[in-house]
Amino acid sequence: MSESFWLVLAIVLYFGVMVAIGFYSWLQTEKYDDYVLGDRGLNPFVAALSAGASDMSGWLLMGLPGALFVSGLSELWIAIGLFLGTWANWKWVAPRMRAYTEVSNDSITLPSFFENRTHDQSRALRFTSAVIIIVFFTFYVSSGMVAGGRYYESTFDGDYLTGVLIVGSVTVLYTFIGGFLAVSYTDAVQGTLMFLALLIVPVLALFALNSPSDVLTWPTSQPYGPWENGNPEYFNMIAGVSAATIIGNLAWGLGYFGQPHIVTRFMALRSPAQAKTARRTGSIWVFICFAGATLTALVGTAYFGQKSASVTDQSGFETVFLDLARIMFHPLIAGIVLTAVLAAIMSTMSSQLLVTSSALIEDLYRIFKKNPNHTTLLVLSRTMVVVVAAIGMVMALNPSDTILGLVGFAWAGFGASFGPVILASLYWRKLTAPGALAGMIVGAVTVFVWGTYLSDIIYEIVPGVAFATIAMVGVSLATRPKEGVEEEFNQAIAATDYALAHPDATFQEALEATRGNQAGSTAV
Repeated sequence: MSESFWLVLAIVLYFGVMVAIGFYSWLQTEKYDDYVLGDRGLNPFVAALSAGASDMSGWLLMGLPGALFVSGLSELWIAIGLFLGTWANWKWVAPRMRAYTEVSNDSITLPSFFENRTHDQSRALRFTSAVIIIVFFTFYVSSGMVAGGRYYESTFDGDYLTGVLIVGSVTVLYTFIGGFLAVSYTDAVQGTLMFLALLIVPVLALFALNSPSDVLTWPTSQPYGPWENGNPEYFNMIAGVSAATIIGNLAWGLGYFGQPHIVTRFMALRSPAQAKTARRTGSIWVFICFAGATLTALVGTAYFGQKSASVTDQSGFETVFLDLARIMFHPLIAGIVLTAVLAAIMSTMSSQLLVTSSALIEDLYRIFKKNPNHTTLLVLSRTMVVVVAAIGMVMALNPSDTILGLVGFAWAGFGASFGPVILASLYWRKLTAPGALAGMIVGAVTVFVWGTYLSDIIYEIVPGVAFATIAMVGVSLATRPKEGVEEEFNQAIAATDYALAHPDATFQEALEATRGNQAGSTAV
């Protein structure tokens, strides 16, 4: 049988499993809150893998290996920043976010939390944050569509547009059906596939070389990819890289604090105490996946230099992982391995589609339509999943940037717009609605302007976070928190501390135990 038959068989089986999970989740989704947040019952292992898989997208298996293949280890600063950001996000944001969103009028989306946290009655904060989510996630979803098209090109030597349509349609199907639970469960499966693939492919490719030790010399002195005589500075992490570039790449870690599709996993945990288990799982997963992506790029320099094979993508070289897997394995095994790339692409897109749909319905529609019934909300949420996906597909028809470029812009947008506000919401009792609104707007505008005109100076997330923080703090200090905000803040922090100290207690027990006794909060 032909290679394409086995590859198609593996992909069809994978699609079938994803859709089956979607139907299973549909049976567990009885009301609108289940569709958006899974009734706050997410297992910490599932939450960790889901957050990791939805975070990394096709960038982990395509964008990062491509960048390392072309430029060398100087691109690792991004991975280092992201690893540190992963750990810090689970450590400092996850426990308090889980507690505070329930204390604050049981908020089920990030915009609703911002509004409830500051007692904003103008709806401006909720509206603005929802618009920011819709705008930046449109770019993010588009990057997933681009990755899907390039995946199809490399794997099947097929048409880019066909790949965009197939990958996008299947992702929409199981997200449409099962909502948050489908997204989380499929992400956990997809995260496991990504983890295993990034272990297996580079290790086997290493031993397929004339000599495994070639990886230590080939990229610096032998021709490969865009380098006719090798890259002498391949292993030098600082050669040819300015301090601003290193700072900008490390600053990717700052973006974690403001990513809605990651933060929703924190909100869905059963208890704040489970963030500790999830942090360990998530940090180990990220570290090993980054190590595998790095080894894939390094081995690829020697493999494609020695063998009579070439990387399909001769522009950004973002198909290194795909090509290695397709060349080395039997087509059926290669197809199974290559589903890891689909897993990375689809896990991120599904999370983004769901969060964007929630922003459109929970945070925009409900501003203008009071007390709609749950059936209407479910129907509209599912409809918006399809609409946002269609817009992403249209944007992906003629991609004008690399996968890494598209992801980087959206990542900076969320990091600057929401990151400072989320941290202040959880750790600063004096945050006000006008201050949060000012921080969001300044962060978003800075990323757009800086990313368009000044991105060569430093990655736009750095000035975005800095200016957003200044605006947020300045305006908050010039205004006053609404009545009841500080009391609610104290209750949330006290409940979090109790839950962390009593990991076997439910969060409701933590609330009961700390009600009326919140004076011990350590936040400022």
